[in-house]
Amino acid sequence: MKKAMEPFEAMPERSLASWNSLINGLLRNGDSNQAWKLFDQMPEKNVVSWTTMANVIEDVFRMLEEGVRPNELTIVSALSACARIGALKTGVQIHNYISDNAIQLNSAIGTALVDMYAKCGDIEQANKVFGQTKGIKPDEIAFLAILTACSHSGQVNLGLNFFDSMTLDYSIEPTMKHYTLMVDLLGRAGQLKEALGFIESMPIDPDFVVWGALFCAWRTHKNIEMAELASKKLLELEPKHRGNYVFLSNVYAAVGRWEAVESVRTLMQKRPLEKDPGWSNIEVGGRVHSFIVGHNSHENADELYLKLEEVTAAARFQGYQPETKWVLHNIEEEEKEGSLGSHSEKLALAFGLLHTSTGMTRRIMKNLRICL
Repeated sequence: MKKAMEPFEAMPERSLASWNSLINGLLRNGDSNQAWKLFDQMPEKNVVSWTTMANVIEDVFRMLEEGVRPNELTIVSALSACARIGALKTGVQIHNYISDNAIQLNSAIGTALVDMYAKCGDIEQANKVFGQTKGIKPDEIAFLAILTACSHSGQVNLGLNFFDSMTLDYSIEPTMKHYTLMVDLLGRAGQLKEALGFIESMPIDPDFVVWGALFCAWRTHKNIEMAELASKKLLELEPKHRGNYVFLSNVYAAVGRWEAVESVRTLMQKRPLEKDPGWSNIEVGGRVHSFIVGHNSHENADELYLKLEEVTAAARFQGYQPETKWVLHNIEEEEKEGSLGSHSEKLALAFGLLHTSTGMTRRIMKNLRICL
């Protein structure tokens, strides 16, 4: 691996294949921590990237079949893999193995379990495991998981108490991720002024993700002035990110400022911009399936789009109207609705509806914090 790292680090431009190959090599050599670090640094990921990381989980079950007892690092790495790709069923199996084999629920494993359940959407189980670690001092990752749970359940006061408890009770300095979750928590609850005030009071400079969380809140609650503020901040921080121009252009389009829209779009055309593809994962039958926005190459693509049309028709009958005003103005209304209908999470949902029984819970994981 040392020899492999040398040409990788010397490459002026690294292709997806080079990233995937190196990560696969690290996993084969048992260095899952370094593999995850590289995975997080990848500027773009494809199906191979996600499948490669999912192999961590398969390795654990292969070890169990061969009678090899996994160590703490292996268990934590597997749970981390489950959390990142939304493999709840597999995560539960690992949890069952921990319980059945009387493996100590220490800080590392307890935190990994809470993180896995929280990110997979099972907040009740995350809270239950969190309660079982009362005798263990929580670390910063444990607080990330519990703040995520508070955000998604709308528990603003509880989230604020946990955030304060980090420094007051456990002397843990909040990271940018903790601040982002607090902005998300306040924004989801509609406390927009409080969210902006929180950003302005941060002891560290807010990054792209913090302002992105704020933008989502302003857009949801239809506050155009604040949406413009958040969009401009995003543009200042990452001028090469295509999504920032789309955000600002959509803000102007929503209030009919077409000259400003054209000005932003002209900038988009003049500058070399980056775009991260939107991916969504859904676990069905113990296997994780990945979808990309506008994905037509899936073997069941026609079936997926027919199912989406069926769901949309049923929703329209109940009074649903697609929210198209945030889609750029220079395409027809029908095209706007079509672009909204090809979102990766909708394709994942269609797949889930086709391949699971009525009444089953369907959990979808996204790789993007903000949908374009």
